[in-house]
Amino acid sequence: MSSSRRNFLSRAALTVGGVSLGAGRCLAAPSKIDTPFKHSVMGWCFGGRGVKPKELGEWCVKLGMHGMEGIPRTAYKDVMELGLEISLVGSHGFAEGPCDPRYTDMVIEKLKDGIEVASQVKAKRVITFTGMRYEGMDDEKAARLCVETWKKVVPLAEKKGITICFEHLNSRATEGKMTGHAGYFGDDVDFCVDLVKEVGSENFKLLFDIYHVEIMNGDVIRRIREYKDYIGHYHTAGNPGRGEIDASQEINYPPIIREIIKTGFTDYVAQEFIPTWEDPFKSLKHGVETCIVQ
Repeated sequence: MSSSRRNFLSRAALTVGGVSLGAGRCLAAPSKIDTPFKHSVMGWCFGGRGVKPKELGEWCVKLGMHGMEGIPRTAYKDVMELGLEISLVGSHGFAEGPCDPRYTDMVIEKLKDGIEVASQVKAKRVITFTGMRYEGMDDEKAARLCVETWKKVVPLAEKKGITICFEHLNSRATEGKMTGHAGYFGDDVDFCVDLVKEVGSENFKLLFDIYHVEIMNGDVIRRIREYKDYIGHYHTAGNPGRGEIDASQEINYPPIIREIIKTGFTDYVAQEFIPTWEDPFKSLKHGVETCIVQ
């Protein structure tokens, strides 16, 4: 067992206790997990199990994680007072995006707002999506509109030092809520990388969701190698079903994580599985531990 894994298991046994957090104070947290990249979790995944953002944040502290994302902005203060970063700030949703001209102005407004919020809370990333296909859509025109819309926001991101992370989603899975997104325009990761290249900014990157890529394209490790210069963030989940990244699903995470490390990636890998185990804390602990590799 590696020293980093032993340290992780030791930290995981610590408890937060009844610490009262005053305004501007941070919890005296256990030391963070010692890996080349940072560890985060998508809060919405655990909300269905009744886990509120602050409680989830306390779990993250116990596990030595670095950040949280996918939580309401009203929860940012509580999470940051725990000593955690906001690893990814929201903007517009995945359904209404820049591929549809009806949403151009809204997308620009939401992304600019997300960038400003990220700057205020010292976050470094804001999420974006293509949006859904619509009747009569011309793919070439839709792709061009996506790029044109993002280019209108990139100068602000560059000025503020924020990276816009564009997420590829699968349109294939149908076995449960939020397992797939039928009709999503950016469902081919190779096409998504082409869009990132067209935007042409170091402040516009791909959010490489391993679960979604496995479903739509596969060949995950080779694509990580090929697209490493265009990737700004990673998400995890088990396939099929978007559950834990355990032995019940097909994605072999340890070698994927090793490859991510080999590329020199130092930003966030976020757990975005929907917990199915009886104890969701143990689900999160297992997911993080799986991503601590030799």
